[in-house]
Amino acid sequence: MSYIPIIEAGFAGIEAGGTKFVCGVGSGPGDLHKIEFPTTTPAETLGKAIQFFRGQAEVRPVKALGVACFGPVDLSVNSPTYGHITSTPKAGWRDFDIVGNLAGALGVPVAFDTDVNAAILAEVRWGAARGLSDAIYITVGTGIGGGAFVAGELLHGSMHPEMGHLLIAHDRLRDPFEGCCPFHGNCFEGLASGPSMEKRWGRRAEE
Repeated sequence: MSYIPIIEAGFAGIEAGGTKFVCGVGSGPGDLHKIEFPTTTPAETLGKAIQFFRGQAEVRPVKALGVACFGPVDLSVNSPTYGHITSTPKAGWRDFDIVGNLAGALGVPVAFDTDVNAAILAEVRWGAARGLSDAIYITVGTGIGGGAFVAGELLHGSMHPEMGHLLIAHDRLRDPFEGCCPFHGNCFEGLASGPSMEKRWGRRAEE
């Protein structure tokens, strides 16, 4: 096993995607130690994440965990289902308490937001959006999501913006594909996400 130097501030992060989980420990991009693995069942996937963080405890003590999660998710701290993945089409993950399970297993404070809000926050702090007060980040993968940074703050409302479920102009003569969103059919996500590309062309998006 390779040597991992001890760092003073140990912060853990999870990018919880519909296709894969990426787990890391560090204080920023420069000293991040991470692993990734496929998103399967909640028990198997969180089990791998918890095992990784516990394994880092002696050399990289974890003081807090941030979870950037696929959604929809409940971000209202006053809600009885705060920290849950809610009405996702991802099999096995609907109504799952991801924050409660991680906090209980690791015993550290857990910050929770959408994967795309975390991505735009990272771009504002370290990447292409440094120095900007307003920016939007769009991701295309298992679903389509968008995070918004407006007037220097992450945008939240009654839940969070679902930019992937915008209804867009669909010329059915040029594009007869009906879409694959289980909620709306031919919304942005239904027409252009990874699964829709696979259904259109018979090959996975990364290919």
